[in-house]
Amino acid sequence: MKRKAPEEAVRGLAKRQATDSSIEKRFGPDILSKDTLDRYAKDYAASTPYKHAVVRSLVDDRLLRSVRKEIINNIHFTPKETDIYKIHQSGDLANLSGLPETALKKLPSLLKLRDALYSPDFREWIATVSGSGPLSGKKTDMAVNVYVPGCHLLCHDDVIGSRRPSWGGALRLYPTDGQHDKEGKEYKVPRPEFDKVIPPQWNQLSFFAVQPGESFHDVEEVYHRTSAESTEDGGRVRMAISGWFHIPQEGEDGFEPGLEAKLAEMSSLQQLQGQAEQFDEPQLEWQDAKGSEIAKKAGDDEDVELTEDDLQFLLNYMTPMYLTPDTVEELNELFEEESTLQLANFLSKRIAPRLMQQIDSNAVDRDFKTSLPPYKHRYKYLSSSSTQRPPPVASKDDPYGDILLNFLPSLAFQKWLSLATGLTLKRSAIIARRFRKSLDYQLAQGYSGDEPQLEYTLCITPCTGWGGDETENAELDPEHSKSDGHGNGSNDKQSSDDEDNVGGYELYMAGDDDDDASDAGSDHGVTIPSGTGAGNRRSSKKADPAVYQAAQDDEDDGILFSNPASWNTLSIALRDKGVLKFVKYVSKKAQGDRWDFTGCVEVLDDGENEGAASEDVEEEDFNGFAD
Repeated sequence: MKRKAPEEAVRGLAKRQATDSSIEKRFGPDILSKDTLDRYAKDYAASTPYKHAVVRSLVDDRLLRSVRKEIINNIHFTPKETDIYKIHQSGDLANLSGLPETALKKLPSLLKLRDALYSPDFREWIATVSGSGPLSGKKTDMAVNVYVPGCHLLCHDDVIGSRRPSWGGALRLYPTDGQHDKEGKEYKVPRPEFDKVIPPQWNQLSFFAVQPGESFHDVEEVYHRTSAESTEDGGRVRMAISGWFHIPQEGEDGFEPGLEAKLAEMSSLQQLQGQAEQFDEPQLEWQDAKGSEIAKKAGDDEDVELTEDDLQFLLNYMTPMYLTPDTVEELNELFEEESTLQLANFLSKRIAPRLMQQIDSNAVDRDFKTSLPPYKHRYKYLSSSSTQRPPPVASKDDPYGDILLNFLPSLAFQKWLSLATGLTLKRSAIIARRFRKSLDYQLAQGYSGDEPQLEYTLCITPCTGWGGDETENAELDPEHSKSDGHGNGSNDKQSSDDEDNVGGYELYMAGDDDDDASDAGSDHGVTIPSGTGAGNRRSSKKADPAVYQAAQDDEDDGILFSNPASWNTLSIALRDKGVLKFVKYVSKKAQGDRWDFTGCVEVLDDGENEGAASEDVEEEDFNGFAD
């Protein structure tokens, strides 16, 4: 190799120094100095609940204001909503260099910022502070997210593939507790409440090393302005550039063959599968006695019937119309056709007004627990287990406990469910839930059972404003309130520009197709947006939960059944393997909390009995059709 002449080497060194100096000027004063580096490294090492850093005045102020202006004037944002987030998002900004020259001319400051953040000097700075090891300058990953009132990003740990440090704006960090399984293996389970808040601030960078099962965080909802608050708040719009640094790619210093595949095995999804849900709360508490009686009758080829005592018991709770033979038969036909039912004014006037008064007056005096882990769900709950002391039947003092502990677990109610759906039912599990506004949600989870499962939700949310107000609290004749999915709830797509949606709705969506191995890691034509900070919680999906908000009118959004929060509505659905279900985060703008009772019931495969019955039928000779 020909050696450079001394004067050529000097010119090359001068050029590199000029480049370094140019990059340094894009940052705030002394950010890249050794003293600043040492100070942030010390703060990072001592931080809790897991190691992180908050860097203020990171970028030259004039450059950053110019970047903001370019973003506002030239970048298009797409509103997107899933089970885990609601945001307005730009496209991927990592490939700015690939834009046409006409587009690049409109974004010179943004290009300077991107190059500064992924420059060798700043990557080395981040790696030194975080102890992450070498970082890629080739694989960049950044986007702009805009949070208007109602927007949010729920709990996740950022673990996907080759990510190392994650960086962005305002965050809330969750501590973890060590839990041991039966074999003594330790898992880290995040607590349901965060304990560190990093508020949004101009020109502030927050970052942390991505750690499987530990780096749990969320982005707090941007709250709507109340009538008493000043309008001089900038419109309450939070804009943040966020992204990740990645491990070195092939051809870069520090590249390790096979490391990316190894990191993928350590992802959130792999860890969640390893936990076998043993640390989830609540755990289903199955009750066998009632379902086994119905199954026994089916096995004996006996019809399930409501006795006079059953009817008298159910009249304490249910609107009488739903107990008439004609109505039950009609429900059966509707369910056989649609596999769903929605029944308004389900609870009778004997109990519904007292229940509403009990909830409205905050008189539900029960020891609620908080579900966990928060990367799956967070809500208050009670189970219908026998360890709780039930109130007297038709209790005037505690209708809430009466419904949870007496009515829903009863044999009479399970008989009615069996008649209304035409299904033979086995054991069941029931919980009561309260989704508190500005706090609670249930992220999308699939059903993995081999046989379909009957699920029902009795929604008892006393306030309005949930998106189903056209029928909420209406005094409908129950005969006309039976629904095949077009009543209080809807199979219709929710409006993509509905900024006033306060969440709280329960949604069933088409999910995994385990038979299609080639689909692994895909999103059924709906790309999960990068740059949101959301970890991939599924290995294979037919639809990304709730990207219905971004779907076009001619696209299949995957929604099977939608159920807004409402008062006194019973929803019933037969859930097949792989179907996803979630309850959307309840915005602070909601007029109150979402209250419901929800149950799941195992279904006996009718084929289990058909074979036994056919053995008793003697084969007869065929003598031709009758005249």
